[in-house]
Amino acid sequence: MGHKKFKGAKVVTVVIASALAAGAAVPAAAAGRTTSRMGSVDGVWRVDGYGTVLSIADGRLREYQTTAMGCVPGYEAVRTAPGTYRAPDGTVLTVRPQGVLHVAGSTGDRRLRRLAALPETCDRQLPTDPVTAFDVFWSTFEENYPFFAGKGIDWHAVRETHRPKVHADTTREELFDLFADMVGPLYDAHVAVVEPGRRPFVRPRPGTHENPELLDAKAKEHIIRRDLGGTQPQEFGNGRISYADLPDGQGYLRISGFADYDEQDPGYAAQLAELDRALDTVLTPERTAALRGLIIDLRVNGGGEDALGVHLAGRLTDTPYVAYRKRTRHTPPQSVRVDPARDAPRYTGPIAVLTAGTTFSAGESFTQALIDRPGRTIRVGESTQGVFSDVMVRSLPNGMSIRLPNEEYLTRTGTTFDITGIPPNLRTPVFTEEEFEHNRDSAFDTAAAALKNQPQGLSV
Repeated sequence: MGHKKFKGAKVVTVVIASALAAGAAVPAAAAGRTTSRMGSVDGVWRVDGYGTVLSIADGRLREYQTTAMGCVPGYEAVRTAPGTYRAPDGTVLTVRPQGVLHVAGSTGDRRLRRLAALPETCDRQLPTDPVTAFDVFWSTFEENYPFFAGKGIDWHAVRETHRPKVHADTTREELFDLFADMVGPLYDAHVAVVEPGRRPFVRPRPGTHENPELLDAKAKEHIIRRDLGGTQPQEFGNGRISYADLPDGQGYLRISGFADYDEQDPGYAAQLAELDRALDTVLTPERTAALRGLIIDLRVNGGGEDALGVHLAGRLTDTPYVAYRKRTRHTPPQSVRVDPARDAPRYTGPIAVLTAGTTFSAGESFTQALIDRPGRTIRVGESTQGVFSDVMVRSLPNGMSIRLPNEEYLTRTGTTFDITGIPPNLRTPVFTEEEFEHNRDSAFDTAAAALKNQPQGLSV
């Protein structure tokens, strides 16, 4: 499995990792003996670049997470239609006989390769002692994490420093703290150490607001009172999408996340339906024809599903284009396209996108998807957080779990905004105490002025 990412400043469930360890095969019966006839998805598959093996048989899909240390059983999904499986968290996976895995909510596909059987390491249960847990933890990052060099971290030196501290009597509390010490210097909001009954360890990059959920509520009140003159905007998607018309023919669209639009159904299809309901209400033919500029506010956006952002981008163009390319350490780049929405009004005029360090994950990939948008688009505010990848959720043999990214999102020139975040074209303060105290919203005012006064100078 492998959907997004970061919701309400908390990393959420995703699976699939990288770098499958080689190993001899065990009998095919261990995977639920099946045929490999053309048209059948039953059998054993390696997910290239994601350190995962999938065993499919008897209407069930079972994940195995692999590293050089061995194999840890993951989730089990149940078939809901031919080639389609639903995981316990509601994520829908589609497996095609041609060797393609699509995870609903994620952009792009994953390549599958058939194996004769499960690797033999998947037929053996790893010990649950602290030293084995440490080795699986270290190996998972060693084989998958793409950003050690960019962050100046020598992961082998980290191992040499910390492994001698682990022994058979190391407590779970001590091991948790040691893992946190190891990954803390990464300052990566998509990295987490998780222990049941304890608050997950997550450390965003320095300068990030410590509680984005509280900031979201404060910012929303500030925007309504100051920027919208006390007028309540139209709200959709559990309050995570809001819209208001502004003076001078401009529009204001605020998106605080690309997830959790439908609390009753966590599946991607339900979130997409709610997004479309919002867009059909907001981007009417009359409004799209009349708008003289659109502000899209992502300054407090906890992320979610990348595919929702690409879908929204399709409402903002008449011309197909490449949003970005994504790759793992072990797979070539795959292009993700923005295609104009069919049978729906589209707004193609000037856009100002508001961003900040509290723009996370899918909020960032959506921002990146607008960089090459045909038309006039400008970014205002602060650099985004710098975490784009889908999140891998990996189980450790002792019952703890970890979360980490394994993908890079590339621009048309092959560079990445991971670590640094996407910079604004016009830099302003965003939701500082001084801004609140003096009743200012510099990013909003700058964006409104740019749309009004510089309509021919917004291309980037």
